[in-house]
Order: sequence, then structure tokens, then C-alpha cells
Amino acid sequence: MKFSLPSAHPAHSLPSGDSPLRKNLRRLMVLRMLVVLGQGMTLAAVYHWLELSLPYASMLAVVTILALLNFLTALRLRKPWPVGDAEFFAQLLFDVAALTALLYYSGGSANPFVSLYLLPLIIAATTLPLAYAWAMALLTIACYSVLMSYNVPLPQQHRHDASGEAFNLHVLGMWLTFVGSALLIAWFVVRMNASIRERDRLLEQARIEVMRNEQIVALGALAAGAAHELGTPLATMAVVTRELQNERPQDDDLQHSLDILRGQVEHCKGVLNDLLAHAGQKRAEGGRVQTLDDFLNEVLGKWQLMRPSVRFDYRVAGDTPAPRIVAEQTLSQSILNLLNNAADASPDSVEIESRWSADELQLEIRDRGAGLNDEALAQAGRAFFTNKAPGQGFGIGLFLANANIERFGGTVRLFNREGGGACTQVMLPLAILRADAA
Repeated sequence: MKFSLPSAHPAHSLPSGDSPLRKNLRRLMVLRMLVVLGQGMTLAAVYHWLELSLPYASMLAVVTILALLNFLTALRLRKPWPVGDAEFFAQLLFDVAALTALLYYSGGSANPFVSLYLLPLIIAATTLPLAYAWAMALLTIACYSVLMSYNVPLPQQHRHDASGEAFNLHVLGMWLTFVGSALLIAWFVVRMNASIRERDRLLEQARIEVMRNEQIVALGALAAGAAHELGTPLATMAVVTRELQNERPQDDDLQHSLDILRGQVEHCKGVLNDLLAHAGQKRAEGGRVQTLDDFLNEVLGKWQLMRPSVRFDYRVAGDTPAPRIVAEQTLSQSILNLLNNAADASPDSVEIESRWSADELQLEIRDRGAGLNDEALAQAGRAFFTNKAPGQGFGIGLFLANANIERFGGTVRLFNREGGGACTQVMLPLAILRADAA
């Protein structure tokens, strides 16, 4: 069973190149290309088989202008400029104007293809704000109404069957128009719904990101207050420990225990000093330049000082020389949190393996504890959730580790191991952390 912590970093922003309107304009270009091909084939069929006398030169000029507009649209989509509502509406206006001109030269409102006015109206209604949709509705109604009085009438091919043959052609044209409109509308609306669902998904990710950032800010404020309050008791503990060592110099066991206690106190004081020193600093100011292997060894050294009784095996593999990175304090704390979680679950057996290339670090922390139950797999990584015994954890270590690692584009995965225990896998791109990118 595997569990991947939810990722939110892709939702920081929606680039203009992936905006829904830009995608819709690209689909409109494809739709217009199909319409141009259909209009060309229709004119060819009318000219060769129905032998109707129509102003073909004028109608072909309109189709050519529409094809040219589509070509210019394709060139425009290669530019990174964002697509706005007004631009998309203007594109639809060109389509309405071209359709009106073609209908004017071929019978006006009597032409069965007049129902194609529904296409730009439906597209505007599904993609643009309400004002543009109403404007398109009024425009198409106005064009339809004008064509009822002003148009070039369709010629009668055979006088003797005008009432029958012409009516049959009209019915066939209406059927073809309905089939074509139904297919195009279904295709376009389905694609629009996909864009809307994608936008909603990105908005939901952004909402989760905002909620998590608010939790992190709240934890930061609490951490600053706790750092201020803990300074005095830690100083008192250091003084008392030193006095006890001076009073009982002959007791070797006590001296050893007090050395460990003093080391833990000094480490806590160092953590608080780093917290206050690095709070609010920018990335380039918040770390030292180190090789990746030295950074990992330093983190493990701090962890050994914190958890001297934990037995672990560390294996390393990677390119040499190791990449040089900016040793971020928050990244160090995140790895320490993950190591402590493994130590809490299995203090007698922790396996650590790091592998890296020039572009990525992969760190795996394995334990032989009880593993993760279904609730832990579902809730792990959320603030204030813990499956530890009361008083042994606050449920923020994994939450903060995941949030910090994702800031650098990385991911944290948790899954149960075969034979018992759990594995925490960190995948961390090094592009942001590399010293030459600082």
C-alpha cells in the first residue's frame, strides 16, 4: 500500500499559456478550419451537381478571408500574450460576419444553413461572461432579421418542379445543418466542460495551498513565541546541569548522563537561535554553500546528537563530485523531522539511503516499526494528525516537512514495506538548491 502526500505547488499560478480562454481560442480555430472546409465542399457540390446560379466569386472571397483569419489566429497563438474575453468575442464576431455574408448571397433566411447562427451563440454562452453572451444573442437575432428582407434570392433551377424539388432540397439542407451543428456543438461543449473542470481542479488546489499556508503562518507565529519563552528555562537547565557536574565529578555514570543532557540542551538552544536568526530571510541568505554529501552528513550528525540511542545504517550512492547546494535551514529541519518519525517507530533499526545525480536527490528512510494503518495512510501529512501515543507527538513534523520540501519542487511519499515497517521517500530536484542558482 502506498501513499503520496497531496501536492499543491503546481497551483501557485495558472500561466497565461494554459489559460482556459487560450485553449478555447485554439479549439475555435480548429472548428473554424472545419467550417471553412465544409463551406468549400458545399459550394463545390452546389456548383457541380445542383447547378445553381450563385455569386460564387463573392462567396469564395468570404471563405478565403475566413481562412486567412484562421491562419492569422494560428500565428497569434504562438505568442505568449494572454487571451482576453474581448479578443475571443472579436473572433466570434468575424465568424458571424462571414456567415451573414454567405447567407446574404444564398437566399438569406430561406437558406437552411441559417441555423448555424446557433454555433457562435452557444460558444459565447459557454465561454464568455453574461454581457458578451447577451451581445452575441442580440447580434445574431439582428443578422437573422435583416436577412429576411435583404438577400440575394436562390434561383429556381427548374420551374416545373419548383414546389417539390426545391422543398426537398430545403429539407435536406436543414437536415445536414442539424447534423453538422449537433456534432460541432457536442464536440465544442464537451471540450469547454473539460476546461471548466480543469479550472475548478486548479482552483481547488489553490484553495488547499492557501489553507496550508495559513496553517504554516500560524505555526510560525506560535514557534516564534515558543522560542522566546523557552530561552529562559533552557538557560536555567544548562546552569543546573553544569553545577551538578561540578558537584559530582567522581560519578562517571552521572557525568556521562549529564554530558548527554547538556548536549541536548545546547542543541535546543542552537535550534532556537537558528529559528530566530533565519526567520524572514531570503533563500540565498538562509543557508551556506555545501556539497550535497557534506550537507547530508551534517544533518545526520545533528540527528545523532538528538537521538544518540538510535541504531541506523546509512548507505550513499551518487555522482562525484557531489553537486554544490545552498544548505537551507528549513530543508535540514524537514529531513530531521522525517528521521525522527522513523526513529520513533523503530529506534533499533533505521535504514537510510541517499542517491543523487546532477539534477535530483532521492532519499529513503526505512524503519521496522508497526507500519501505517489505513487511517494513517489517509490522514498523514495533515496538520495536527498523529498516530503516536498521547504526549509523544503533535502531528506537525510530517506536515511541515512535506510543505517545505514541496517549496523546492520535491515530493514526499509514504508506503508500507514488505515484512513490516514503513518507508519515507523524498524526491528533491536540485535545480533551485544548486549554488549556481542562488
